[in-house]
Amino acid sequence: MRQAAHHHREKTVLSRASRLLDLLQALRRRRHPVTAGTLAGELGVSVRTVYRDIATLTAQGAAIEGEAGIGYVLRPGYLLPPLRFTGDELDALILGLRLVRQRGDDTLEHAAADVLAKISAVLPDTHGEEVETSGMLAGPAGRNEMPCLAVIRQAIRDETKLHLRYTDKKEHTTERLIWPVAIGFFEAAEVLAAWCEKRADFRHFRLDRIVAVTPGRERYPRRRRILLAEWRALTGIDTPY
Repeated sequence: MRQAAHHHREKTVLSRASRLLDLLQALRRRRHPVTAGTLAGELGVSVRTVYRDIATLTAQGAAIEGEAGIGYVLRPGYLLPPLRFTGDELDALILGLRLVRQRGDDTLEHAAADVLAKISAVLPDTHGEEVETSGMLAGPAGRNEMPCLAVIRQAIRDETKLHLRYTDKKEHTTERLIWPVAIGFFEAAEVLAAWCEKRADFRHFRLDRIVAVTPGRERYPRRRRILLAEWRALTGIDTPY
């Protein structure tokens, strides 16, 4: 009887620890406050349990802001303790990083390889070999050389303008001054979404049709996150991460 009671208590502790990590992860995925009711529905627990768990996490130092009836958000910069990935999460990470190695520029390819190595190093011994032996494979994508990709990625991070020489599908070449917003990796092509000063509107440019790109020193006058939100609203493309 004592042994059974001990196992029951141990199972309860592990279950609660897992639930607390799940709650932290649910908050981490969101940039805006989320109600306890939404969290309860996602985690399969009662609203009262969510309130109690948030109080526990806050007491343990988690940077959770908000209050009952309004919503909760995890303050930026708070790092979760080391996580044990589920099998599905690990498959998603491995497949995504292997796809990046096939579709990105040389810098992204090396970065993806480094991330895979870091993930493998921090995984428990029981899962450490799964990175190398995973069945999630990304075959050769026939990647074209795109030296402009690194320049565009840097301009997106710095929110600076780009001088673009571009040839459209009718083989007309034009000069553009653009504000790069995002890069879409589609099955047929990689596409740059940008605000075009010449057209005074958003335009899309296939990376394989860019003849030349020159980084400008001037920052564009509006924040990229605002431009990205406007572009999403116009295109109907929602990218939550």
